[in-house]
Amino acid sequence: MIDVTERIAASPEQVWAVLATGWTYSGWVVGASHVRAVDPGWPAVGTRVHHSVGPWPLVTNDATEVLGVEPGRWLELDARLWPFGAARVRLELSATDGGTGSGTGGGTDVLMSEQVVRGPAALLPKPLQAALLIPRNRESLSRLADLAAAGVGSRQP
Repeated sequence: MIDVTERIAASPEQVWAVLATGWTYSGWVVGASHVRAVDPGWPAVGTRVHHSVGPWPLVTNDATEVLGVEPGRWLELDARLWPFGAARVRLELSATDGGTGSGTGGGTDVLMSEQVVRGPAALLPKPLQAALLIPRNRESLSRLADLAAAGVGSRQP
């Protein structure tokens, strides 16, 4: 697994609200350009976000499925991008200093772990995978931080 951690100045509840709202997926996942549909019950195990990836006109339609979840604590996904492959992604939330996000040092540490598990991208050497995934995942967590701080997800569409 390739790990990236970000300290977010928002409570774990605020961060979870973004993750638990499937329609926000393209707002924080680098490369996802559009959410086409979200299965009812997201983020229950087996539910999916149906998304598009890539710039127009080179858009590919695919889906990301929930493999495991402990609401408010962690979310594990099977993120697909064919023809390149698929990755297992795990996001873990940990409160810091009470997790208040009040600007007094509280907030949430988010650990994002990713491992390419299928497809041609799985054949890349681990150092090359890390060189590609670490900057991408740092940007994804930065976007997640912005959405959580803005209260996105707490207002359902």
